[in-house]
Formats: sequence, C-alpha cells, structure tokens
Amino acid sequence: MFLRRFLTRIATTLVTLFGVAVIVFVVIRVVPGDPIAMMLPPGATDADIARLQALYGLDKSIPQQFVIWLGGVLHGDFGTSITTRQPVLGLVLSRLPATLELSIMALVIAVVLGGLMALTGTRLRDTRTEGAIDVANGMALSVPDFLWGLVLILMFGVLWPVFSISGRVSPALVPQFHTDFFLFESVLRLRFDLWLDLVGHMLMPAVALAIPLAAIIGQLLKQSLKETMHLDYVTLARTKGYGENHVITHEALRNAILPTLTLIGVQFTFLIGGTVIIERLFSYEGLGNMAIDAVINRDLPLIQGIVLLFALLFTLVNLCVDLLYAVLNPRLRHA
Repeated sequence: MFLRRFLTRIATTLVTLFGVAVIVFVVIRVVPGDPIAMMLPPGATDADIARLQALYGLDKSIPQQFVIWLGGVLHGDFGTSITTRQPVLGLVLSRLPATLELSIMALVIAVVLGGLMALTGTRLRDTRTEGAIDVANGMALSVPDFLWGLVLILMFGVLWPVFSISGRVSPALVPQFHTDFFLFESVLRLRFDLWLDLVGHMLMPAVALAIPLAAIIGQLLKQSLKETMHLDYVTLARTKGYGENHVITHEALRNAILPTLTLIGVQFTFLIGGTVIIERLFSYEGLGNMAIDAVINRDLPLIQGIVLLFALLFTLVNLCVDLLYAVLNPRLRHA
C-alpha cells in the first residue's frame, strides 16, 4: 500500500542520515591535520591548546564527541564554527538559499533545453537534424560542467563581457534584501532591477551546470518518445487526422515523460552536489563555496553541518521523487 511505502521510505531516510553522520564524523577526525593548531599563533602554550580542545570538545574520545554532537543536532545545535566562531546552523542556512536558487535555475534551463532537443529530434526523426542533436548531446555529456564554466567565462566574461563572472549580486544591492532568497524576493517585490542583476551573475554558472543535465534529459525523453510513437493509441490518434505535432505533444509525451520526471528528480540531487566546484569557479557565495573553505581550514563542525545538510537534501529529494512516481504510476498507487 501507498502508506506502507511512505513509512518505509521515511525509515530508510532516517537510517541513511544516521549512517552519513557516523561516517563523516569519524572520517574527518582521522584525516591528518590539527584544526586547533591552525587557530593558535606561534608560541602558543600547552595550556592554550588544552583550553581550545576542551572548548570544542576535542579532548574527548571520538565516540563521546559523536554522542555529544548528535545530541546537539537533535536539539538544533550543530556546534560552533572553528574559523568564524559563529553557530554552524546559522552559517549553513545563510548560504543554502543561494545554492538552491542556482540549482533550481540550472534545473529549469536543463529541462527546457533537454525537452526542446527531445521534441525536435522526435519530430524530425530520421533526418540530419536528429543526427545533429545526437552529436550535440554527445558533446554536452563528454565535457564536465566545470569545463563548460571555463568556456563560458572565456566567451562571455573575457572575449565578450556581457555577464558577471564572479559573485552572486552587485555589492551595492545586498543591503536592499531582507531575506537570503534574493532571486525569489526580487520577484515578489517586483524589483526587476535587482532580478536582472542576480540573473546576470547566476546565468553562466547555471548554464554550466545545466548543459550536461540537459543532454541526459534530452536523450532519455527522446528515446521514450520513440518507443511511445509506435503504440496503438498513438496510431489511433493519427487515424483520427491529428497532425504530427499534436500526436507528439498531446498523445505520446504524457506517457513518455514519466521516466524522465523520475530522472529529473534523481539528477537534481547530483546537480546540488555539482554546485561545489561551479560556485568556487565563479566565486558564487553559496553552500558549495563555503564547503571548500571549511575543508581547507579543517573547520570540523562546519564540515559536519554542511555534509549533513547536503545528505538531508539528497534524501528528501529522492523521497519526494519516489512518492511522486508512486502517485503518478497507477500500478504502484494501487499496489
């Protein structure tokens, strides 16, 4: 039953999060390097080291540290950042909106591009246009997103400087926002000057993330459409006199799109993870950029908070995709 499936997925999600928390907590503590030593100036005494170790709970055994940290997490306390001395939860939540906005914009671009390629390739199947689309898909999949980012920076940031190549928004505009969801807030407030500035900063990193995903979506949807075009109900629609465009968009698409919707949800989790390198490349002030700084500085509480949040996002998206698939698929809905 649907309820049983839902409860099973919730239990699996909780177990997954606990497993991620254990693995990350242990791994970052056995990696060489002392975060306390990085905080202290030369000539610090043993008493200074011991005081900081006690302050961050690093004077206890790893199991004791984990129990204390997990208890804090369950109460909303993810600890204090070693480098900034600020609460980890506040730092992570302040950067999360930027990463979500970038990921959503990249997903929208990927769905539009992939959908257009699939529909065009299906409409013009067995022609040179379909072959050109297949070649373009292959090129898009062969090049990783960060290389697409470098190409975009060279083309539209250096040779033809029409877009911003770093940052999230112009510094002079930051005080005008009341929340960390800059893009959504600018739309709600009808401040299209702010919106245009944000899009000018976000477009190139979003396109760099979207190109490989668009190729994946286009390939799967085109293949699903090709298989659907030979089914009986599509043939019946043709006999009724409907044009090819109507047959593809109104008859074949609604059945061929189900596997693609599942793929989009799963790939969205990878898209969020892929923002780490792209945000660094474009100096975008998101969660991925913060994660790299935390690793460089061996900021253990901040690393733990970021990884746990990423894991939570991944599991929640996968949970929603699984449940949506069960709702849209009649065979699973009534199972």
